[in-house]
Amino acid sequence: MSPGTFPSEKPPLAPLLLPPVDADRRLRGPYTVAGAIVSALVPVARPELVARHDIELRAVAPDTRELIPVRRRSAADGLPRAERILVHAPRRTLRLSNGIAEFVRDHLSETGPRTLVVENAHLADPTDRELLAVLRRRIAPESLTVVTGGRAVPGKPLSPQEHDTLADELERGGTVGARLGAIPYHRERGTDQDGAVRAFRHAVEWCLDAGCHEAVAELGLRALRLACPENTEPEIRWRLLHSTATALGALRREDEAEALFDLARRESLSPVTHAAAAYSTAMLKVRHHDPARRDLDAALAWVNQAIAISTLLPDRRERAFKLGFDLNGRALVEVRLGRPAKALELVQRALDLADRDLRPGEHPIHRMVLLANRAQLAVMLGRPEDALKDLDAVIAADPGYPDYYIDRGNLLHRLGRPEAAIADYETAMRAGPPFPEPYYNRAEIRFATGDHRGALADLDHALELDPEFVDGLTNRAGLLAALGEYGRARADAEAGLALDPLNPYLLCALGQVEMAEGRPERARSAFDRAVELSPSLAAAWAGRGMLAFEAGDPEGAVADLTRALEPGADPVLLFNRAMALRAAGREEEAVADLTRALGLAPDDDDIHRALHRP
Repeated sequence: MSPGTFPSEKPPLAPLLLPPVDADRRLRGPYTVAGAIVSALVPVARPELVARHDIELRAVAPDTRELIPVRRRSAADGLPRAERILVHAPRRTLRLSNGIAEFVRDHLSETGPRTLVVENAHLADPTDRELLAVLRRRIAPESLTVVTGGRAVPGKPLSPQEHDTLADELERGGTVGARLGAIPYHRERGTDQDGAVRAFRHAVEWCLDAGCHEAVAELGLRALRLACPENTEPEIRWRLLHSTATALGALRREDEAEALFDLARRESLSPVTHAAAAYSTAMLKVRHHDPARRDLDAALAWVNQAIAISTLLPDRRERAFKLGFDLNGRALVEVRLGRPAKALELVQRALDLADRDLRPGEHPIHRMVLLANRAQLAVMLGRPEDALKDLDAVIAADPGYPDYYIDRGNLLHRLGRPEAAIADYETAMRAGPPFPEPYYNRAEIRFATGDHRGALADLDHALELDPEFVDGLTNRAGLLAALGEYGRARADAEAGLALDPLNPYLLCALGQVEMAEGRPERARSAFDRAVELSPSLAAAWAGRGMLAFEAGDPEGAVADLTRALEPGADPVLLFNRAMALRAAGREEEAVADLTRALGLAPDDDDIHRALHRP
């Protein structure tokens, strides 16, 4: 050590954001950490900041809801549970985590740096583990230091009677958090089996409604071990089984989900149960996360069984809803089989049933889903104006649901109305918790109008919200390659391919990078694989054509560029093919391509010079 120097010391930590949080999910279930953060900050945060994130804050801190005024609301919020038929996608929790992270970040910009200490993080629910990862990723460490650690300290063993006493005390306290964590935990170890089943049923239903699928799977499987067929009402057991299987399917654990539906078929004599199990099995077959394991024939057989049973239900209103639901499911199978017209007939039948046999205003979410699906099918069948009318009606019925703005924005973009499309994307940004799709879609319009830096900023933000958003990685890789930022483009392409190895667009972007960096063999390999996976991918054929031309194979270049031009005329591709034709001695054809290219791009100096060369 040099004279006068001292060992470096770590700077002291910033003040605590709140007292250390025990993350053990057995205390308050999902969002144990998130709820503690929100409960501590909402009373002291600016009301405007609280209002900006009302959905996220109320979702993760149900025991603090009375302090969080409702600013944004979806039509589903005021409906009875039986009519809230949409199941949140697994990425719903990421939306909430991003919203909480932005709330904390903006609060810290006013209060100064803080430290968050989380104990027993290894026992946290996946929702809290996801939140901690988002906080670390999205908030600079100089603003928020996240410290995790601590191990569970075993307490003295409790007798079943002591577990009963603790559960009774917690139930008298009445907090939602305890009903999701500690109460089921203690009831499971106590003497009241019926009380344990009731506790688990409440927790499972709450977590499914909230989109906490990991918690549903864990709690539901534990509950089913307690709710034996011999001593549990069939309807209660079926609801636990159905909720658990639904969560397992959302988590890509389709085999386990199907096994539960098989169990229901062995146990039940209820037509409604058999119809629902058949429908759900069909959806597992048609939506399996591994395309190689999708079985459309089996899906069709199962959904037809559901339809056959639902057709016989005696109650007119119940039949209208359940049969309509099954018909809509078969429509998805028909789409996957390449029969959109048949799918449209089925969706229309479901709408007609709802209009005829349901009460006015009954099952509004079911009706909106049918209208939105009819819109998608109208687009497939070349009737975009019909689709726009349906999407207008859906949004008018539920202006607080952000995803439908994405659908309408995409349609408006296709109809050549980019300003209206951007307005819908920006409404989606405001209507719910943060998610990447509206930024991704706005980036496409910005790119198309020449605002490449604006497009890049949108894609950067989309990937900040979800680093595993493959479509965002794909488009950013292509854009970065076009901007000459090959290192970043390669990083995005490789990150995307790690998530989706058979993505032809990512392979094409990687080929463009390899070509630009002087690795023609690797570029050709990437382009070859891309066109093998997607034979109509023009950019990959164009890349192969350029490689062939540079390798001295003008005829090969002409062949590949001709394939690239199959989707439609493009002045750049026509110019490149003209150069290859000229190199191959096919001057008349080259002049024809240049003439067509000039008609598409009359101000292009390169085309003028090539066409009028001496």
